Amino acid sequence: MKETHIVITGATGGIGAALAIEYAAPGVTLFLHGRRHNVLSNLADVCRIAGAAVETKAFDIRDHEQLHSWLDEISLRFELDIVFANAGVNINIGPQSKGETWNEIQGLFDINLRAVLATVQAVLPAMRARGKGQIVLMSSLAAYRGLPMTPSYSASKAAIKAYGEGLRDWLAPEGVKVNVVMPGYVESKMCREMPGPKPFLMQPEQAAKLIRRKVAKNRPRISFPFPLNLGCWLLSVIHPSLSSFILRRMKYGA
Repeated sequence: MKETHIVITGATGGIGAALAIEYAAPGVTLFLHGRRHNVLSNLADVCRIAGAAVETKAFDIRDHEQLHSWLDEISLRFELDIVFANAGVNINIGPQSKGETWNEIQGLFDINLRAVLATVQAVLPAMRARGKGQIVLMSSLAAYRGLPMTPSYSASKAAIKAYGEGLRDWLAPEGVKVNVVMPGYVESKMCREMPGPKPFLMQPEQAAKLIRRKVAKNRPRISFPFPLNLGCWLLSVIHPSLSSFILRRMKYGA
């Protein structure tokens, strides 16, 4: 296995935990971040049983200075092979379409966007210096077309998609790989709390295996599952009036 030193932020969430377990193996060192210390500790134990070495760091990823310091310190000790900028949250417009609060919006962008940028900025200098490394950014199928129930979440994931696409083309000549992951609905606490139907719901273990396979192939965009990916992409290219009508009929309207 080539990937020996792997960072995963948001490792206590559904996809993050599944990725940690998927990559856990002898000869692999995992650096796992999460907010919930007890969940992170239990996950580390599972990964160690599988043979991986594990270091954990529990803190609020909105503390971007601490995030940067943690990744700087790791980069000084190890050559990082893969960094998953995976931490994320969701908010919605709430009951009776009350709307998102300004504090909620700021908190979401601090995690879904600014923390991702901080993660990249922290690990990128060392990767560029050695001309090697891979950064995986967690976006969403919601990046294709803003959803009325989750406008800020959709915007944050659209920003990650555009950022990752730009990074990939910029860094490719230097040997640094960048991939954008755009999952559909994957079983997790965050997914359960999202309003609206959840077609083609996947288990996190399925998602992790698919992501690992596509990351190994250095796919620029890792979007799944196929039927939902196709539907979301079509919503982004048809006339907005028609896409709005479809979303309302599918009970995604506000």
